[in-house]
Amino acid sequence: MSSPTAFRATIQLCTYNRAALLERVLDACFEQTAASDSYEIVLVNDGSSDGTDAVIERAKARATCSLTAITQSNAGLARGRNVGIERARGERIIFIDDDVLPTPTFVQEHIRAHDEHPHNIVRGGAINVESFDDLPPPIWSLKHYSGNFFWTTNVSVPLAAIRAIGGFNESFSEYGWEDIDVGLRLRFGGVKATFHPQALAYHYKPRLRGRDVSKSIRQAQAQARTAVQLAHLHPHWRTYLATGINPVQRSMHRWFRSAAATAKDEQRLSGIDDESILTPAQARIARRLSSDAYFRELERSLAAAR
Repeated sequence: MSSPTAFRATIQLCTYNRAALLERVLDACFEQTAASDSYEIVLVNDGSSDGTDAVIERAKARATCSLTAITQSNAGLARGRNVGIERARGERIIFIDDDVLPTPTFVQEHIRAHDEHPHNIVRGGAINVESFDDLPPPIWSLKHYSGNFFWTTNVSVPLAAIRAIGGFNESFSEYGWEDIDVGLRLRFGGVKATFHPQALAYHYKPRLRGRDVSKSIRQAQAQARTAVQLAHLHPHWRTYLATGINPVQRSMHRWFRSAAATAKDEQRLSGIDDESILTPAQARIARRLSSDAYFRELERSLAAAR
């Protein structure tokens, strides 16, 4: 049974093995200019094994607003989001990730945008940072713009609206696209979106290290598989453009990324220590390898789906 509405807003986040970041994120959620009785936090711990439980217990002791923490066995982000939606009691649910640091007026601005556009999705602003210890001024600019319709780094929606579409699709068990699926269902259901950059947060994006290269490639391959899943659910031009499942992007990859080019890039990154920060040139190579892995896995997954 759904919980009754008791707050103007719910901040909902899921976490998995990010204890060091989570403590800072929760503190920022507590340190809001919005009245402490106007919002709540619903946190889902998706089976973390890195000391997250202790972080949550410390957070409970210093919470300045209602904090609900649920621990579940590792079941994936879509399941965690749905658990959070079920427990939420805000008129509007604000989704963030466990690497997103809200500014002090974050909740207040989401509520203000809700009052002006009560039925809309509200997309907040995000500034990418390499560290939470060295933050730039909280001033959003176009260089930080994202055109995503529904991006859970910083987005809010009426709780009733996301419950009406059934929340997140839990068949998205691998990395990628589960929030885009929600956005498409909301869009096709007639829900409009408002961009409100004053609802601002910092998004932790550290520089790549040697150990991140293989992880990025695995994520890209998983994202390709879920891209095919998304296209099956939503056979629409928006999906084909977003996922690269279209003749132009697929042909460009085949023309420019031969097996020899991939092997040459892999050789350039071989031998890099796991803890070494990649140079800008090495980071570009890593991104090329991830893109290549994405499109190669996309072709395999499309062939398997026929």
